[in-house]
Amino acid sequence: MKITVGVLFGGESVEHEVSIISAVQAMEAMDKTRYDVVPLYISKSHVLYTSLLLRDIKQYKDMSKLLKQLSPISLVRQQNQVVMLPLKSKLFPSRPTVIDVVIPVVHGTHAEDGTVQGYLEMLGVPYAGCDVIAAGVGQDKIIMKHVLENSRLPVVPWFWFYGGHVNDSKQAIVTKAKEIGYPLIVKPACLGSSIGIKTAHDEQELFEAIEFASMYDRKILVERKLENIREVNCSVLGVGLDIKASSIEEVLKTDEILSYENKYQGSTKGVSSKGMASTSRQIPADIPKELTEKIKHLAVRTFEVLGANGVSRIDFLIDETTMTPYVNEINTIPGSLSFYLWQHDGLDFTALMDVLVEQAIDRQRSREKMVFSYQTNLLANFEKRGSKGSK
Repeated sequence: MKITVGVLFGGESVEHEVSIISAVQAMEAMDKTRYDVVPLYISKSHVLYTSLLLRDIKQYKDMSKLLKQLSPISLVRQQNQVVMLPLKSKLFPSRPTVIDVVIPVVHGTHAEDGTVQGYLEMLGVPYAGCDVIAAGVGQDKIIMKHVLENSRLPVVPWFWFYGGHVNDSKQAIVTKAKEIGYPLIVKPACLGSSIGIKTAHDEQELFEAIEFASMYDRKILVERKLENIREVNCSVLGVGLDIKASSIEEVLKTDEILSYENKYQGSTKGVSSKGMASTSRQIPADIPKELTEKIKHLAVRTFEVLGANGVSRIDFLIDETTMTPYVNEINTIPGSLSFYLWQHDGLDFTALMDVLVEQAIDRQRSREKMVFSYQTNLLANFEKRGSKGSK
């Protein structure tokens, strides 16, 4: 009997289009002899849709036309199952589709940051990847850096502030910037895909970069920009204590900062249907064996301390002067699910999707054995205690 897998993607995020590319790749990779694959697309206006059309990347060229052909749906828990129901009557057969497992392939704010995970937790459906807390911490680079520093993992010097406090904290920002030393990199705290990022070489550029980053987030992160760096990535796959690191890639960039265009467009116009797989890269990265093993260890450790699950990608900066690696960030749902890294290690995209489905089911079974509620007679005695409660 086939497992029905809902692939959830889209969402209200600046990485909406990247999510579509990653999801279409994932759906194409899934073994159709083992799974019935159901696209679950969240539009930018927060409507959930399904249709077989959503599995074809060519259909997204005209979004307004596509949306008119889609069926709006909702996911509902009925009789201990999660089912897909139409918002309009007579769209589906009388027997609703049961969703056995969900694979979230969402990126960015209001999606990858724990929002979607919380929704799936509420439904009680098995899902792949990080839980609510790990997803939220991984998305917020400021909280993430606090956790990494507390766990003694190497990060570049940094500070943060609320964008709305810039006018009141201008002198303090200038002082901290001088302490770290220019050039600096200014980022929105909770975005990915290199969106909203600028380099500042002096005070004027710093506040220009802050104004730019504030368009995307209310929290701003400022980091020292290392000179003579190499950027390498390592994917990590696992649940609980069963965790392993992939080969390491070095992403080749044409801009000062690895940009959205570097990642997803390459040398072609428009967003490539290959997503992160289209990026120019070298696998394995041409770095010493000892450094390779150190980065893999740091990747696994980062995955552990952030409480990640499923497949993630940890990005590193290497200071070529000292050959010191620094943890830059974690991508809890990486573009293209980092399949190209695992493919290099002998685990193809189809097998990777099998692993994610199995992990989701196993984790749900483990969670069902845990105690999440506590039976009491508090409400039965409430009338006697009155509105003062139990205190």
